[in-house]
Amino acid sequence: MDEGPKGIGADACRVYDAREHGLTGDGVTNDQPALAALVDRLGAAYRRDGRPRMIYAPPGDYRMLDAATVWCSGVSLVGAGMQVTRFRLANPGAPGTPTPLMWFTALQHGAGPDNHLADCVFASFEIDGSAMLLEGYDPLAKGMGLQYVLRGRFRDLWIHDTPGTGLGCDYLQDTVVDAVLAERCGRLDTGEEAGGAGIGIGIGGWGGTERLTVTSCTARGNGTNGIFLELQDAAWTPPRGIRITACHVEDNRFGISDWGADGLVVTGCTMIGNHEAGFDISAQGTSGIAGRGGMVVNCIIDGNLRDGVSIGNTPGPYEISGSRISSNGRYGYWHHSLGRGYSGPAVDLVLDGNSVRDNGLDGIRVDAGLDHCAFTANRIRNNGRRAAPEARGSGGGVSYGELTLTDENADWRPDGHRGKPVTVDGQDAVVLFNTPTMLGLAPHRPGAGTAWRAGRPADGAAYRLPDAPYPRPGITIDVPVGMLDLDGSRIWDDQREPSQTHSTWTSERASRMTARGQGNEGDADG
Repeated sequence: MDEGPKGIGADACRVYDAREHGLTGDGVTNDQPALAALVDRLGAAYRRDGRPRMIYAPPGDYRMLDAATVWCSGVSLVGAGMQVTRFRLANPGAPGTPTPLMWFTALQHGAGPDNHLADCVFASFEIDGSAMLLEGYDPLAKGMGLQYVLRGRFRDLWIHDTPGTGLGCDYLQDTVVDAVLAERCGRLDTGEEAGGAGIGIGIGGWGGTERLTVTSCTARGNGTNGIFLELQDAAWTPPRGIRITACHVEDNRFGISDWGADGLVVTGCTMIGNHEAGFDISAQGTSGIAGRGGMVVNCIIDGNLRDGVSIGNTPGPYEISGSRISSNGRYGYWHHSLGRGYSGPAVDLVLDGNSVRDNGLDGIRVDAGLDHCAFTANRIRNNGRRAAPEARGSGGGVSYGELTLTDENADWRPDGHRGKPVTVDGQDAVVLFNTPTMLGLAPHRPGAGTAWRAGRPADGAAYRLPDAPYPRPGITIDVPVGMLDLDGSRIWDDQREPSQTHSTWTSERASRMTARGQGNEGDADG
């Protein structure tokens, strides 16, 4: 018989206090076997009567050792809040074995559209993966690893320090991911592995529509992506119906990535300080299929180490509008080819009404084919900030912090070294910004607390910064393109010492371009 919690009848609210069913939360006992037994029991009850049950985990430290719990439909897990109810993952008795808090996957458990998880809520708890020890990266070493979830709710979760992806759940139908904080996940990711994200969601398993909303989440210091969507099979239809709203991504390799959705809507997000790009559309996911048909609207894409928006190998369309794309270390917007995936021109890409300013090199750069595209009504200002000449220094007045280099004898152009590598004792660090005498440096990898892989250099050690590249235009087109509308933009530089060398620059390789430009305000073309 399915019994309710103590003091509550079997037909009452169906809330089960974990402490009354074998879990201790004392920070010492292995609570995983008791959790697994309770999930199995409540899952069987749901299969009998179709009524969901909830496990309530009161405040405490719940150790989950050496195995993951196979989850069941109709079973929810709710804690008392972040930093109050903690699940600590570790594998001392199973060295090298990934031990996520929970899993239910196609490969391990036969998950699929006809064998899915339904009516589950996961809310108000913390997952700490710092004690899960592995010799190398393993994509199964997640915080949560569920596939084929129907009517799921992931809410008010803090997931951190997992070797693999924090919230790594795929094929989420009629599901909401809300107020999840994912930090320093993918800590064993080399930067080239599959997964390793804060929030990583595989898509396509339900067919052409997956109704999913990711909202009000924060992803910081994760090994690859802060938040990404990845089509899992090249033969599948890229799904529609996915939205990412009001999220913040910072200090990840990529901020938000669309690796295979159709019609992704990204609104009101901040993407700052990411190492490769703030927003990335590309074919570098598992399926080799890039996103298409999406919109990025009213976002702040600022201070990323390389590019603000990076687009590669999409067939289009896509729209980036009403956003600030600023202070990125290289290009504000970069259209390029990865050398794999779709190889034709992108059609119907639109950049409209954006503020593209203060980027290290070109505001907008086109290095791959376009056709029937429009870059209209943008304000492109004061780009090419990487204008300072080569610089060297050593000895007295030169000192190093974990994320700084100071030369009291320097007189650098403010932000003139943005995005440059600085070389010290065989180590390279990347400049985020600079004052006349101080360089602000990026962490050497997402989630790190220092710019120096081999340790902070000794004060006085010699450094070198390379010369400024040339040209550094507002818009560069360096490849033949088809129809491209360049209408109604203002392209200018109002600094006392201008850094943006040209309004537009069209290379000899782009001579076959058919462009139409009307109503633009700027200096002469290059």
